[in-house]
Amino acid sequence: MLEGIRRRWWRRRLIDPAFAFLGEPPPDGEFVSLDTETTSLDARKAEILAIAAIRIRGDRILASERLEMIVRPSEHAGEGGILIHRLRPIDVARGLPPDEAIDRLLHFIGPRTLVGYYLEYDLAILNRYLRPKLGVPLPNRRIEVSALYYDAKIRRTPNSNVDLSFRAIRQDLDLPARAEHDAFNDALLTAMMFLRLTGPGGGRAGAGVG
Repeated sequence: MLEGIRRRWWRRRLIDPAFAFLGEPPPDGEFVSLDTETTSLDARKAEILAIAAIRIRGDRILASERLEMIVRPSEHAGEGGILIHRLRPIDVARGLPPDEAIDRLLHFIGPRTLVGYYLEYDLAILNRYLRPKLGVPLPNRRIEVSALYYDAKIRRTPNSNVDLSFRAIRQDLDLPARAEHDAFNDALLTAMMFLRLTGPGGGRAGAGVG
């Protein structure tokens, strides 16, 4: 009931009816792992440099059904974030305009539940871009893998200190190392974490990638 009320509230405030599909109920068993790379860690000012989104269906990561984009920052963005993410100036210069990248992302994720690592930050950035377009933030349900991991660790070892860094979670779940500060790699590993943490055994189930 509360979910229905929330969605009706969202639809009433949506200023562009072309995006009403985002407010539909999410399809069962489908998720999207989402990651952004940005010019800084200040959610009030950071600009998006890259976006990656990978669909998950059941216990399968649909890596072939992914969205991967370089986004062109403004002239005032600076090069700090570009260097961290190993992007060349020519890469970002040829990137998509932010408005086009956001449109593609919205049509890719649809109403599916979003999965991420510190997803609150990614959504804070995305919603800054979205509010002028939609008038409202993204309505999608969201799942935070660091919270799933914390709950799993505390169930096994109550009152323990839990390292919630991305690398520590990856290592503890016995997932492969991939280049860091890369939107696709981070989205893929996040999807793997999600399936490991929600599959049988709550932390040691296999994750199929296709």
